[in-house]
Amino acid sequence: MNRVRAALYLDFDNVFSGLYKLDPEVAVHFAENPGGWLRRLAATATSDGERRWLVLRCYLNPAGWVYRPDAGEEQPRLYFSKFRPFFVRAGFDVIDCPRYSSTKNAADIRIVVDAVDALSADTRYDEFVIASGDSDMTPLLQRLRRSDRRTMIVSPADAAEAFTAIADQVLDSQHLLALVQGEAVDLDDETSAAVEGGFDEPMAADGDTPAAGHREAYEAFRSILTQEYATATEPLNMASLASRLRTQLEPSISDSNWFGFGTFAHAVGSLALPNLRMSQHLLWDASRHPTLTTATAPPRVALTDPVERLVGHLDLPRMPQDWWPALYRTLAEYAHSQRFNLTQCTSWVRDQLREQGLPVSRNAVGFVVRGTSYGGCPLHRHPAPTTDEIAAAFVGNVLSRADAAEMTFSDEDIATVRAWLGAPPDGSTERADRTDGPS
Repeated sequence: MNRVRAALYLDFDNVFSGLYKLDPEVAVHFAENPGGWLRRLAATATSDGERRWLVLRCYLNPAGWVYRPDAGEEQPRLYFSKFRPFFVRAGFDVIDCPRYSSTKNAADIRIVVDAVDALSADTRYDEFVIASGDSDMTPLLQRLRRSDRRTMIVSPADAAEAFTAIADQVLDSQHLLALVQGEAVDLDDETSAAVEGGFDEPMAADGDTPAAGHREAYEAFRSILTQEYATATEPLNMASLASRLRTQLEPSISDSNWFGFGTFAHAVGSLALPNLRMSQHLLWDASRHPTLTTATAPPRVALTDPVERLVGHLDLPRMPQDWWPALYRTLAEYAHSQRFNLTQCTSWVRDQLREQGLPVSRNAVGFVVRGTSYGGCPLHRHPAPTTDEIAAAFVGNVLSRADAAEMTFSDEDIATVRAWLGAPPDGSTERADRTDGPS
C-alpha cells in the first residue's frame, strides 16, 4: 500500500486560540487528544494513500494562555503548558517557543527554518502540512511549491488569500472541528448534484453491510427511517432527519460513524429504499413526491464598489443585501435554541434559510460564524448573542480585516459597507476587542 511521506508543523498557540474562540470545548478536546485527530488527518484529503508522519512538530509557548469564560476568579487562565504532555504522548516533538515580545513568539520563524531544512534532508517529504493561519508563512509555501512538494494548510481562521491560494489543500475551521469531533470532513460540501438510488463507492467494510457490532442499532435505524420515508407526504430534510435519528440512537451513531458508512447519506443509501432520490439537502420518493431540482446557487449579484473589493480581497460571500439580516436572525435563533456545534450550526442555518427561499451555502454561514467569533461575540457565549450583536461583531470584524489588509476606505465607503452588510445603524453593540483572528 502506498504511503505519503508527510511532515506536520503545528503552531499550537495560533490554532488552539483560533479554535477556542469558535468552540472552547472542541479546542480543549483538540489539545487533550491529538492522537485521535492526527490519525484521521492521515487519511483526509489524500488520493495517494494515507500519510505516514515522518515529522511531527508542535511549537508551543508554555506561558501562553486563554481566558476561561466560566472559570470564576481563582483560575481565570488556561495555560498552554497543560497540554504539552498530551502532544508528547502522541509522538510530537514539542518545541517551546516563549514570546520574544509582548505580542509575538518565534513559532512561525522556527517552522520556516525547520521546513526549509527538511527540503535538503536525505529523506524526500512528499507533503508538508502547515497548521497555522499566519499569513507570514506565505513565502514558505512559495518555497515548497518551487521544490515541487505538496502542501496543506490547516487553519481555524480566515487566512489571507495569498496564503491559501498557494496550498494544494486547505482545511478551514469547519473541517478542523469536524476532524477533531470524529465527523466526516467534506471538502466539497456545496456539491448539489442529485444522487439517484444507491452509491457507486463502497459504503462499509464489506461493501453492503454495517460495521461489525452495530447490527442491532442499524436495524433500529432501518425501521425508523423506513417508516419516516413511507409516511412522508413531502420531501424530507436531510439535516433535520439526521439530527432526530442521532438523538434517538446515540451513542451508536457516533461510536460507529453512521454504522461504518461514514455519512448519513451513505447510511440511507445502504437501505435501498424504493424510488429513492437524494440531493445535498433533501431525500424523497420519486414515485410519490414532486420532481425536485436542486437549489440554485446564489445569483450573480451586482455589488457596490467597496463591497465588491471586500469580496475580492477577503472572500466575503457574494450575497444580496437583503440576505444578510436574515442570516443574522437565523444564527441568533440557533444560538438561543441549541447547544453550539459549528458543523450542526452551519447545516441547520443553511437549511432554515433555504426553506425561506435563500440558497445560502454552508461555507457562507461558516464565514459569518467565524467573523462573529473573532469579532468578540461567539455564538457559544452565555447569554446567547442577539441578532444586532451578531451583525455588529461580524461587520466590525470585516472592517478590521480590511484595515489589516491595508484596504483604503473613505467614510462614505464604510457607511456603504455597513449598510450593505446590515450592521446596526448606530454601531452601539460593537465590541471593542474585535480581532482578525489568532496571531
